[in-house]
Amino acid sequence: MSKHGKNYVNAAKKIEADKIYSPREALELLKEMKFAKFDETVEVHVRTSLDPRQADQQIRDVVVLPKGLGKTVRVLVFAQGEAAAAAREAGADFVAETDDDIARIQGGYTDFDVAVGTTDMMGKVGRLGRVLGPRNLMPNPKAGTVVQPDDIAHAIISAKAGRVEFRLDKTANIHVPLGKVSFSADDLYVNMAALMVALRKARPSGAKGVFVRKVTLTSTMGPGVRVDVNAALSMESEAA
Repeated sequence: MSKHGKNYVNAAKKIEADKIYSPREALELLKEMKFAKFDETVEVHVRTSLDPRQADQQIRDVVVLPKGLGKTVRVLVFAQGEAAAAAREAGADFVAETDDDIARIQGGYTDFDVAVGTTDMMGKVGRLGRVLGPRNLMPNPKAGTVVQPDDIAHAIISAKAGRVEFRLDKTANIHVPLGKVSFSADDLYVNMAALMVALRKARPSGAKGVFVRKVTLTSTMGPGVRVDVNAALSMESEAA
């Protein structure tokens, strides 16, 4: 007996057996297969040939998706003085400026999606690693979330506009949201193209031979659709 429900099974029947789809075909099929009562997230899953145990085969980078993610991104900012004022003006949802603010987060407050910090605050932020680290919320220079005080407004605007981090996990996979299933296929395509360009640029120095082995598109509740790897890697972003 299938462990999936009837709607999932019916959706999966629309996928041609053994067919590897072009990116656009796969995105259009995902939209056609949608059945959930909520607006599902479209995700891309990339299987790499990298060895996550090797320091020269790591990937951790960011990309701004031109069409956004279709959700409100709550941004917390670690800043003080003029940078804190600039952060509030730029739309930060919460500014951690004082020791009391730091203590609140240390006590478990994590009601935000992205944390950005200025360089002069990282000494204090460092003690929050046990709270923020497991939730992938720790500001990090490589992810563009540790910035100079003068750059804080730009970092906040980017985070809210569709900036997402992508990184290699312990199983050599990369998982990235691309938007909502209610997006047009064209908008999802533009976001996917921006990601694939960023992924090509992020290829680590230690990568040997075939870098990407498999690309799959899926929605929150739906089945996965195999995408032609060469077609995905050759996508050109209008933001590139």
